[in-house]
Amino acid sequence: MAEILEFRVPPGNGQTLLVLGLESDASEHALHLTFSAFGLLYSVSLHRNASVAGPGYHAFVKFYSARDASKAQQACNGKSLFQKTALKVCICTRQRDLAKQTLNSYKSQELANYYLGFNGWSSRIITLQKVPGFEDDEKEEEGTLSRHHHSKYLCVQELRIPGYDIYTRGIGVAELHVNPSQEFLTASCNTQKIAVQQALSDAFRKIFFIILENGKLAVEYSCPENDPIDCLSEEELRGHIQVTELSLSQVDSQEEEEILCNFNMDGE
Repeated sequence: MAEILEFRVPPGNGQTLLVLGLESDASEHALHLTFSAFGLLYSVSLHRNASVAGPGYHAFVKFYSARDASKAQQACNGKSLFQKTALKVCICTRQRDLAKQTLNSYKSQELANYYLGFNGWSSRIITLQKVPGFEDDEKEEEGTLSRHHHSKYLCVQELRIPGYDIYTRGIGVAELHVNPSQEFLTASCNTQKIAVQQALSDAFRKIFFIILENGKLAVEYSCPENDPIDCLSEEELRGHIQVTELSLSQVDSQEEEEILCNFNMDGE
């Protein structure tokens, strides 16, 4: 059967292994080295046993693929692996169902590199700019330096997967808060970086992988055909952004937030 992998945090049911019987010198690094041989890992967490369970540790190993988790469980259960005593490895099937959370930029790139290769995808920034209308400088007296500086940066980034003839765009918005004790230039650069990362993560969110039983990969675009960000030409997109910015500078802060949210959702 085919397995679908989205650019979201794995829900855990069928994708997470519970590792029991770990000795006191066990480490997350050893667990990662052992289980990553079966597929890409999302996370590894090591925990001390409760007092009623006796000494030692247990761990949760979360894969992106339930198929990889199953292979790892079958190969590692009852084996000593990196320690003297045997481990018990079982699949977690009753984890708490969490709302789907989009992967961050780093995790998205890690997943894309694993299945597509480092040269299998590319991205470019269409626009990265400050959104006017969000400055909220507080002044102690007329003519004095501002105590705080608030501003927002908006980034639109394009993601291309040429091998599957797929391209999509994502939007990221980051807000800057600077007080007099911080260096403005450094804080501004960090805020722009966050906007860029959010835009790339948003673009990856619109695609998913289909892993066939024979190991072959298919990539699909998951957004509806009328997605405004992807349907607009680059010139039209820039025009929409500029129109949105002009309206932002003419309204109060509450309306500004509403316009930005509407732009993120509807592209208008």
